Amino acid sequence: MTRTASAFWLNESGKGEVRQVTLAEPGPGEVEVRTLFSGVSRGTETLVFRGGVPENQYAVMRAPFQEGDFPWPVKYGYLNVGVVETGNLRGRTVFCLYPHQTRYVVPETAVTLVPEAVPAERAVLAGTVETAVNAVWDARPLIGDRIAVVGGGMVGSSIAAVLATFPGARVELVDADPARETVARELGVGFALPGNALDGCDLVFHASATEPGLTTALNLLAPEGRVIELSWYGDRKISVPLGEFFHSRRLTIRSSQVGAVGRPDRSYAERMAVALDLLADARFDALITGHSSFEELPDVMPKLADGEIPALCHRIDYGQAHVSE
Repeated sequence: MTRTASAFWLNESGKGEVRQVTLAEPGPGEVEVRTLFSGVSRGTETLVFRGGVPENQYAVMRAPFQEGDFPWPVKYGYLNVGVVETGNLRGRTVFCLYPHQTRYVVPETAVTLVPEAVPAERAVLAGTVETAVNAVWDARPLIGDRIAVVGGGMVGSSIAAVLATFPGARVELVDADPARETVARELGVGFALPGNALDGCDLVFHASATEPGLTTALNLLAPEGRVIELSWYGDRKISVPLGEFFHSRRLTIRSSQVGAVGRPDRSYAERMAVALDLLADARFDALITGHSSFEELPDVMPKLADGEIPALCHRIDYGQAHVSE
């Protein structure tokens, strides 16, 4: 008898729907997971939702368990927390880089145990906090560094949260939206609008995905300072201000991308485990700025994409996700 689950698919720009998909029987070394929560990472997922992935980046942008091909139709997402119902980990809460779907079957190696100290509702942040961990590994900050994070979206705010307790560091979140000050305060870091940000920075993380944001990041650097660029610009071309003081101050722009581990002595699994351990800190709750039911997702996603619903991470709640036979 065919078993099915419900999954969210993107059909065309600005549209999505819940579909019934076939649910395989778990085989050796596999687990079946009932989803409790998933998260919408507004920046990346709404870019995909709008069809903004460049054709030459289709392979790079594939999510681990994506179905379909860009631009549409596609089942896309990577922040999923659920309970294992079949397999060696039965009864355990796990995180998986899986799209928005009520139930799914994956290899046991694809899930990471959520520590008991981390609520399942907060664990949906693990994929983005993993990106923040990787960025910090790429940057290798020093004790006492003066650090700015330009762009207070989900990635930027996650980096600020990771660095908030870094020894002796001055950490400031910089964003054009004054409402981000509340998030910065809850994370325990400073806040400034771009025109009022503290300069003389040893290190600036840029995550605004805007040309003015990158200019601000460079302007904030002290001599020999570094920008760690995390922004994903999709199919947009931007201008980088490499004149004026860029050479005289000996500045550096370095990319950071979660597809490669920022430390040669750590694996992908170890990086994810570090991210989940960090989420025992309740300060990260500030990054979850709203929630909706799974059934509402086709109506919610367009509102997230056009900014009608302002969000960092928008949590999707599944309730009792049943399997159909």
